Amino acid sequence: MNLSLSIIIPVYNRPQEIDELLNSLLFQEYNNPFEIVIVEDGSTETCKEIVSVYQQKLNIQYIFQENTGPGLARNNGMKQAKGDYFILLDSDVILPKNYLKIVTETLEHNFTDVFAAPDKSHHSFTEIQKAINYSMTSVLTTGGLRNNKGNQSFQLRSFNMGLSKKAFELSKGFSKQNYGEDIDLSFRIDQLNLSKQFISKAFVYHKRRTNWFQFYKQTQNFGSTRPILNKIHKNTAKITYWFPSLFILGLFLSILLLFIGKPLLYIFYTLYFLLVFMHSLYLNKSVKVALFSVQATFIQFLGYGIGFLKSVFKLNVLRRTKEETFPKMFN
Repeated sequence: MNLSLSIIIPVYNRPQEIDELLNSLLFQEYNNPFEIVIVEDGSTETCKEIVSVYQQKLNIQYIFQENTGPGLARNNGMKQAKGDYFILLDSDVILPKNYLKIVTETLEHNFTDVFAAPDKSHHSFTEIQKAINYSMTSVLTTGGLRNNKGNQSFQLRSFNMGLSKKAFELSKGFSKQNYGEDIDLSFRIDQLNLSKQFISKAFVYHKRRTNWFQFYKQTQNFGSTRPILNKIHKNTAKITYWFPSLFILGLFLSILLLFIGKPLLYIFYTLYFLLVFMHSLYLNKSVKVALFSVQATFIQFLGYGIGFLKSVFKLNVLRRTKEETFPKMFN
């Protein structure tokens, strides 16, 4: 099988990130031709000049469009791409040299219409970025639940995934929403019974957020999105989606119980965060990153948990529509 690859990258006001990503594509240990489609989604700070430098060395199609959001920008890129298999990447990733080789060899051995793949931290990342990566991927956090790929229940993440032309045409691609568009597509892919696999070795280095406030807002948006997606796609809710909210409520309860002389629950949380610290220290070999990992884990649970509870309350108690519940998701 000789796959014709098109790499689809939406970008919005992030020229420096595109520079790093294209540079990593320049040094791929991959001999077959591939196409790169960059969709500039209404940016005021465009990456056109950076792209023009790489167009001399890479096959790049550059598209500028009015701002539609990342999902529809990806759709536009896939519609105009020439390949028969699309690799979807976010602009804030860097690829290992063997990324394309691993993806194509895996698909040639076991072709599926869809693939998902993970992310890791790069040595050049800041301590905060490394800590955030830990909290989003660790077996000790909800990242561990999200990255448990022992079965076919995993959900696609748009920063690193693949889609055949057939799967794109059948699913119609991403829906018009600003958050959770990849999970929405996952549910529709499952409904179409399209074949899929998780390629664990095809990881990318994902920079994610660069400060705590950005990370908190991102996780709150994730949490706010989940109940809405469960309402759109009936019978997709899971008890695990409640874990961050229950974790945060339990933490606040443990502090209250500590003040009245009942420290048992507080001790449990202390041991948990100590375990997070030790695990991150083992993985990252840095006390500072380990301390930040504790902070990142708390922020992840707090942001997601609060966002989730707010959406549940608005949807089920106040009986608001999904657009009223989280307007930013549909603007």
